[in-house]
Amino acid sequence: MKKLQTLALGLVLVTAFSCKQVKKEAEETSDEIEEAVDQMAEKMEPTVITFKMEPKSDSGVTGEVTFTEDDGKVMMKAIFTGLTEGEHAIHLHEKADCSAADGTSTGGHWNPTFQPHGKWGAVEGYHKGDIGNFTADADGNATVEFETDEWCIGCDDETKNILGKAVIVHQGVDDYTSQPSGAAGARVSCTGIIQ
Repeated sequence: MKKLQTLALGLVLVTAFSCKQVKKEAEETSDEIEEAVDQMAEKMEPTVITFKMEPKSDSGVTGEVTFTEDDGKVMMKAIFTGLTEGEHAIHLHEKADCSAADGTSTGGHWNPTFQPHGKWGAVEGYHKGDIGNFTADADGNATVEFETDEWCIGCDDETKNILGKAVIVHQGVDDYTSQPSGAAGARVSCTGIIQ
């Protein structure tokens, strides 16, 4: 009889321990699943930042720039008003500092890979900030759209991270050859991409 009681008590203890262990493992698995779902949701939601452009060099050029990072690519969409009709250059510059009246406080083109200035994608080299030229209509309005996987918003790769940089619109055209900046003329509009 005593053996039967000991066996019954042993079974109760094993069952209780097993249930407790199963419950603990289920809770741990549930936590892991919840964390994985949160990480996937973060990856699925695009990162979007929007900034207003301010006039520089007594130009009156204003606008808005939106950067959207989604699925490993960053898309820039910029809308401008107050431009002179024709072509203008647009670049990312080193510093998100638009304090100078002529925009020179932004420094030179953003060039984290130390390449020569050139047209985006050129075999000879180009700056990560060498976006290119765009055309303003007779009313001085323009829209620029640009997409690349060579930028990111807030990632750890300093050769891709655009936070802390500035968007500059120039009065003239980037010739893609003059060093170090394409001889695009005065900086007529500026915004800082600040964290």
